[in-house]
Amino acid sequence: MSSPKAVKDDRKYTKDHEWAKSEGNELVVGITAFAVDALGDITLVSLDVKVGDTVSAGKAFGTIESVKTLSDLFAPVKGKVTRVNAALENNPELVNEDCWGKGWMVAIEADADAELMDAASYSEHLAHADH
Repeated sequence: MSSPKAVKDDRKYTKDHEWAKSEGNELVVGITAFAVDALGDITLVSLDVKVGDTVSAGKAFGTIESVKTLSDLFAPVKGKVTRVNAALENNPELVNEDCWGKGWMVAIEADADAELMDAASYSEHLAHADH
């Protein structure tokens, strides 16, 4: 079901298919290849936060729309938004093209260590999830 590129070892994951990669004092957040495959062609990314806003773990910080559906984007951690990927406003297809890199959504300075899944746990979650 999942290809080798579906999970990267250098980041943590949520059950909602967001990833978080530690970069300095920030966690850069995006959605996984599994989520991209499930969504199909992404037509719109709406990030409802700006730099300086506070997000809460498990709460929506925006939406992502595809030809198939509209889905919420959930913050993996509580903290302050330090960066927003403005490129997605005009180029939502970046998420389809490079969900692990150029398709990142926001960067968050976390208030505390997040309880996120490692790559092995997320792979297990994908294998047993009823999607």
